[in-house]
Amino acid sequence: MQELTEQELLERVSRPQEGSLAVFLYTPFCGTCKVTERMLDIIMTMLPALPLVKCNINFFPQITRDWQISSVPCIVILEQGKEKEFMYRMQSVDELYRKLLPLNRM
Repeated sequence: MQELTEQELLERVSRPQEGSLAVFLYTPFCGTCKVTERMLDIIMTMLPALPLVKCNINFFPQITRDWQISSVPCIVILEQGKEKEFMYRMQSVDELYRKLLPLNRM
């Protein structure tokens, strides 16, 4: 899972022709974020072409305001540069897998 800076994420979101993208927002000292990251690592092993990136929200003030992020961990699913879904509850690998599978590029 690639980690992006705020500028890199803004550039990627501004190119809607790239299709869907999932953004994992976290903070380094959040225990639930670490568990979610482990679950996402498992999913990335199964779906290596999944368009998933991670971002430390401490360095993303503009994104936090624009997307109105209320807590972490948060997975934002973007379609053509627009926020489609915000996931705040990561219950299991299976649940995350089913949510992210439609984004997978074979």
